Amino acid sequence: MKKNDIVRTTIVDMNSDGEGIGKADGIPLFIKDTVIGDEVSVRVTKLKKNYGYGRLEEIITPSPDRIEARCPIARACGGCQLQSMSYEKQLEFKQGKVVNNLRRIGGLNVYVVGTSDEDDGIPVYPVIGMENPWRYRNKAQLPVGKDADGKCVAGFYAGRTHHVIAQQDCLIADERNQALVDRVLSFMDRHGIEPYDEESGKGLVRHILIRIGYHTGEIMVCLIINGRELPFADELVEELKDVPGMTSISLNINTKRTNVILGEKCISLYGNGYITDRIGEITFRISPLSFFQVNPTQTEKLYETALKFADLSGDETVWDMYCGIGTISLFLARRAKRVRGVEIIPQAIEDAKYNAALNGFTNTEFYVGKAEEVLPSIYEKEKCRADVIVVDPPRKGCDTALLETIVKMQPQRVVYVSCDSATLARDLKWFAENGYETKCVQPVDMFSQGVHVETVCLLTKLHSKYHLEVELHMDEMDLTQQLIKKF
Repeated sequence: MKKNDIVRTTIVDMNSDGEGIGKADGIPLFIKDTVIGDEVSVRVTKLKKNYGYGRLEEIITPSPDRIEARCPIARACGGCQLQSMSYEKQLEFKQGKVVNNLRRIGGLNVYVVGTSDEDDGIPVYPVIGMENPWRYRNKAQLPVGKDADGKCVAGFYAGRTHHVIAQQDCLIADERNQALVDRVLSFMDRHGIEPYDEESGKGLVRHILIRIGYHTGEIMVCLIINGRELPFADELVEELKDVPGMTSISLNINTKRTNVILGEKCISLYGNGYITDRIGEITFRISPLSFFQVNPTQTEKLYETALKFADLSGDETVWDMYCGIGTISLFLARRAKRVRGVEIIPQAIEDAKYNAALNGFTNTEFYVGKAEEVLPSIYEKEKCRADVIVVDPPRKGCDTALLETIVKMQPQRVVYVSCDSATLARDLKWFAENGYETKCVQPVDMFSQGVHVETVCLLTKLHSKYHLEVELHMDEMDLTQQLIKKF
């Protein structure tokens, strides 16, 4: 077998990125856009010593789990890697991804609740799925480019490239986005405003950012630009401000040669620079730089799960690492004596403080800085302890300095909210080696049609009173009924 050969194979597995795995001449091939059970014809695109990659040429016999992708550019875009798989199988795939990482990377003895492999290990509950896994995103970040005719287009990068594929109406995003993007692109064409080019570093408009409040209907449009000002900005405001719900129009300045989307400075053109939305009963102010979960309905389930795992009685001191604009912090503050949050982005901390005041919380404190620097520093000064610590890190997981400080503070419980089960597994292994045991795991589908899955874990301190109580009363807690809304 050599490059450009056409081979025939059956997909027997999928990797964590959603690529199907088949064998040809005894060599595993990773093949995008395939589903377990597909019999396919594949063009070999790359060969390594022990594996290779292929491009799907033809589906000879479709898998029983294959469905027709709704999006016309699903293959070219690459954003919804699982769109050709039934939603039930998507949830199974994500469940398997979490379980495999916990076993392989974390070395943990886990089992899936409700399946035949139940034993005395750590329970992993079935993924909390969505009733309708479409049109759920409250945020869009669309790169801007030009088509073959020289007209401005916005859409998505083709997989592993910076080539923009025109597509405003993403089927997992809000339907109102398309009309908003059309107005921006028409404005750019009319005034000859150039989109940014990744290769040359020239051009002005890099991305169009849109946020829409799920409960409030408030709309934010922010143009990320490679410059200090936007020509004819007043005219753009006139184009957009009459859209029902329009609350904020702004510019974000990013002049660096980087693939990081947002710069550090925002300039408000219209409105107050933010929108508001709710999660449960709590209202949040959201600015262009704020981290706010993109799936509102699932976010509430995720945070309620974290709150249940925290098991607060009202007397606890809680630390919330990577707190963002205070979303989890304020959920916890409803039932804790004191909540202290840490976040690296200054604007997010400003929003967190504002959100606490907006909702009437007086038991919260927020600190700007890296979690792995702020918590150790405060611990060294105050020798403070915590009853519960919540961590919700980025995909790279927790820094070792943070983990070491958490153990020094000796919380009874640690609630770990993860967007990457591989780094989660690595950190759970570290906790296991340093006096904490994982008690239960709850995956939540926050990104339907894609490969990512959010996971919430409860850890307890070994030999503590609370740990022994959890051991004794695990069955009585009936976590399955409390936490899971079955798909």
